[in-house]
Amino acid sequence: MGVELLNAIEQVHREKDIKPEVLIQAIEDAIIAASKKIFKSDEDFGAKFNRQTGELEVWAIKEVVEEVINPRKQISLEEASLYYPDVEVGYEIEFQRDTKKLGRIAAHAAKQVIMQKVRDAEKHNIYMKYSDRIGKIAMATVRRRERGDVILELDDGTEAIMKRDEQSRSDFYKANDRIRTVIVRVDESSRDPQIKVSRSSGILLMRLFEMEVPEIYDQTVMLKNAAREAGDRSKIAVFSNDPDVDPIGACVGIGGQRVKSIIRELKGEKLDIVKYSDDIATYTANALSPAKINRVIITDPMSKELEVIVDQDQFSVAIGKKGQNVRLASKLTGWSLIVKTEEQKLEEVSEQMSRMALDTEEGLEQNVEEQMAMEGVHSALVANQDILPDVTVTNNEPEAVPVAGDGEEDLDYEGEGGDEVTEEDGVPLEFLEGLSDDHKNILEAYDIRFIEDILYTDREVLKQIPELKDDIDSIIELADTYAAQFSEEEGEA
Repeated sequence: MGVELLNAIEQVHREKDIKPEVLIQAIEDAIIAASKKIFKSDEDFGAKFNRQTGELEVWAIKEVVEEVINPRKQISLEEASLYYPDVEVGYEIEFQRDTKKLGRIAAHAAKQVIMQKVRDAEKHNIYMKYSDRIGKIAMATVRRRERGDVILELDDGTEAIMKRDEQSRSDFYKANDRIRTVIVRVDESSRDPQIKVSRSSGILLMRLFEMEVPEIYDQTVMLKNAAREAGDRSKIAVFSNDPDVDPIGACVGIGGQRVKSIIRELKGEKLDIVKYSDDIATYTANALSPAKINRVIITDPMSKELEVIVDQDQFSVAIGKKGQNVRLASKLTGWSLIVKTEEQKLEEVSEQMSRMALDTEEGLEQNVEEQMAMEGVHSALVANQDILPDVTVTNNEPEAVPVAGDGEEDLDYEGEGGDEVTEEDGVPLEFLEGLSDDHKNILEAYDIRFIEDILYTDREVLKQIPELKDDIDSIIELADTYAAQFSEEEGEA
């Protein structure tokens, strides 16, 4: 066995680049474990592989002690002196064991150790070779299918595996087919092939564009993100570092040749190329292409939630078949998207404002009831002043001051049997100087059509209009300024 074992170690060293010292140490450990089974003892064993002869030496190790408690691991000083005259307490003595008893078991153990070390070394080499290639394209040949997974062979002969969830619905894999894949993971401890590849990842789409579009290679056009439902539809976001270069046009190519090549590789998968923007509202509107978006409202920046408002005829386009369009747009932007029509949004805000108005009304009614209760107490105190002579009651309510007119009372009233006297609806918003057309249109969308509507609507109610939450204070200030000017003109008159 000695010569054969030496030859095996040298061969493995040359072919697998495994150091002989690593193999020898592993063989010695295996022989120690085998010795305990063969000799059926719990003694402390040692083993050594002779690199010159290829022979294995095995011995039992015993500690020198004054009094022996465990004879399998200890030896008395008196007995040890028979073997080594100068021995002292605490020394360890080795007793040679007959390796003939090991026989075939030792050879089998050595073989198993070498095979395991070879497998470990191969896994480590593969890991070191491919760990820095994650996210890169790899050409592979289909070999077989196993329980829904596809086993592939890379160009250097290394096996790779494509799990079921990494496969595209539009692909049909046959033995010896050549396909492009992207490496998504390298696992050193896996029992399956270590290299995991994908045909459904968005990274594959981005790498295909890098191969087809020179502007991406020279970084004139940049790829921001990609979202896929492999085999059906994908979206990819692009932007340009050069204002004179259209990123979408560069990716499409003359006559659509560049994008057609990618679609062929993906077996006819539909593809939307959208323009990236740092402004999330603009980016979201682009991502929901081909739907036309009216406006985007950021409802919760912390949890990244948006509301997208569209016309009724664009609602189904924005949502897409089975929600696919909005789902891909959400993946592309990284924000949660809720699509609503103008009618739905108006109804929602109207209900919210009605609830707030009702809460305000209930609050006013409660204040009136409290005031009436206080007046009742006040009246009771006045009526019983004779009973409470030491208590002085003072009514501090201000007297009513009539409004002066041109010699007549300028008050509206409803006469007996007559019609109710009403004022005009008010001054239209277009007369409010400084109010932009966008703000005017938003206010009118919420049925705020006159300057008086701004002046007499509670500020907190107006702040519930999401599109104006940052601008409503300045709009109210414009209305107050207008009202002040109108009052000054009346005073001068």
